[in-house]
Amino acid sequence: MKINPYLIFNGDCKAAFTFYAKCLQGQIEAMLTFGETPAGEHFPKELHNLIIHTRLVVGDQAIMGSDTTPDRPVDKMSACSISLNVDSIAEAERVFNALAEGGDVQMPLETTFWAARFGMLVDRFGVSWMVNCEKDQ
Repeated sequence: MKINPYLIFNGDCKAAFTFYAKCLQGQIEAMLTFGETPAGEHFPKELHNLIIHTRLVVGDQAIMGSDTTPDRPVDKMSACSISLNVDSIAEAERVFNALAEGGDVQMPLETTFWAARFGMLVDRFGVSWMVNCEKDQ
């Protein structure tokens, strides 16, 4: 079993997942708009360019997401964080700095009593991230 985060956005899913693919050095395997679906002609025109489903693969794991419709807006994701456990201090620094671009650092990436590096941030799309590198790395 794998648990995959599914992020929902208010119209900026494509921009967010393009950004995450760059930051996490992952591959977008799917990105489908409402208009591209078999039922696309039945959706209002204002939904046609919104993302109905996307999947970003990083290693053997995936993050998925979509846009919501304007009549069902979502609040920013404040009660959940995506936790990234990386293999090296250099990778922790690279990923943290990339995700922090245009975002808000909640806790700088630094040495803690439990980790060689740990930091928390909210990215430019309102998604909370925790970056962790174990002490033995």
